[in-house]
Amino acid sequence: MTLELRGVSKVVEGVTHIHPTQLTLEKGTMNVLLGPTLSGKTSLMRLMAGLDVPTTGQVFWQGVDVTGMRVQDRKVAMVYQQFINYPSMTVYDNIASPLRLMGKSKSEIESAVQKAADLMQLTPMLQRKPLELSGGQQQRCALARALVKDAGLVLLDEPLANLDYKLREELRVEIPKIFEEAGSIFVYATTEPEEALLLGGNTAAMWEGQVTQFDLTPKVYRQPVNATTARVFSDPPMNFLKVHKTGDQIIFGDSQIAPAAGPLARLADGSYLAGFRPNHLEITSQSASGIAFEATLIVTELTGSETFVHLDHLGDKWVGLIHGVHDLPLGQPLTVHLDPSHVYIFSEQGDLVAPASYALAA
Repeated sequence: MTLELRGVSKVVEGVTHIHPTQLTLEKGTMNVLLGPTLSGKTSLMRLMAGLDVPTTGQVFWQGVDVTGMRVQDRKVAMVYQQFINYPSMTVYDNIASPLRLMGKSKSEIESAVQKAADLMQLTPMLQRKPLELSGGQQQRCALARALVKDAGLVLLDEPLANLDYKLREELRVEIPKIFEEAGSIFVYATTEPEEALLLGGNTAAMWEGQVTQFDLTPKVYRQPVNATTARVFSDPPMNFLKVHKTGDQIIFGDSQIAPAAGPLARLADGSYLAGFRPNHLEITSQSASGIAFEATLIVTELTGSETFVHLDHLGDKWVGLIHGVHDLPLGQPLTVHLDPSHVYIFSEQGDLVAPASYALAA
């Protein structure tokens, strides 16, 4: 069982929503579409489902060209961030509705509904109407209806965004297991890199209607093929700095020097772009090591257990991550350190030419 997109694109009134895309999704896999808002995740899902017809290219399901086939004629389940339920039906009947359409027996329906309701913590609410539920409970009802449908292709468009933290974490683990056991192709859209890492499987990084990389999730994270993918798979986005390779040295923007060791030793002399994630930028402390940079503190963001520090380094805007809560005066000069083994090197055009040493060792 495979879903294959062959050169699929979507253009609406002269505006390209999806650039020509080649993508093959295999049976029993979980595939994450990761990208910011308006990167094309929903548009690509709609083409997969048959809700939209591609401008160019073809969609194949199990080797059969289904381009233009109605979504009603495909075994597809789709759940959006904005839940959709039948308001006049009880929660039980909402969940059972696709099973009745499939002609399942009463006992089969009862068993499937109870199993889905238990997972979604909806059992006490089965006789309520959707409008009597909270927003999170209504979304769980929509998810439960998708669970029982036994679809070959399951598309979830940021489905957990409206749920509380604890339930969201539980479902991130449980839902993929259920669909994978059924042999479905599972596609999950998110804007959160952390969520993609938690879900695992494969990730397609998306930017402005293009799939910039598709591979196993850890590989896309650790070895992004270009600077765009690196930005997508980092929250806050990856920091960048111009560097120059000369002989056995890497010279950073304001004349800091590091040895061109490991993958960097093979680079040709010339100008490049260095990239590093916020969690690899260390604020001065007695244990700090690596290359030192002088920067100015612009803004701090407290998340409860961590502090994001927004910095200005010679006009480059960086973000660093500090564990714990820190009260730092704005405008304060700070010395930050960067371990060269955490630095990715990209060409001036943005293509990866040397992955970080830590990424190769992982």
